[in-house]
Amino acid sequence: MQLTMKHVILFAILLSSYTGISQQTTHISMIDYVQVLNENKAEALFYYQNNWQQLRIKALKKGYIESYQLLETKPTTGTPYTFMLITTYKNKAQYEASEKNFQKLIDASNGLKLLNNKKPTAFRKIILHNDAVKHWE
Repeated sequence: MQLTMKHVILFAILLSSYTGISQQTTHISMIDYVQVLNENKAEALFYYQNNWQQLRIKALKKGYIESYQLLETKPTTGTPYTFMLITTYKNKAQYEASEKNFQKLIDASNGLKLLNNKKPTAFRKIILHNDAVKHWE
């Protein structure tokens, strides 16, 4: 079969459309690694379940995020974190709007819910924040 210039142009258009679609649908995640301070695991877990997670439930319903995960692991000397907080965005546009969108949800909330009136600085430390982690699809 002989390729004509029309076929080459059509193929180029289809390829560029496909490339554009795949770039638009690349998921992006933010990951925080959280160390529990002073044996305040109950306070940290309460904080994340009643604040961080509740904001993400609302964000998911509004289409601000694609998904979220609150993960727990056993800390070690090399990996001294207990919690991993993952928020995933379906594309770059959703990711770039995240700060503005989360601020809307925070402004509409009833403030922080704390266990034993301990402030976050007393029970947790974010030891690593990975921003804009790309998913390869």
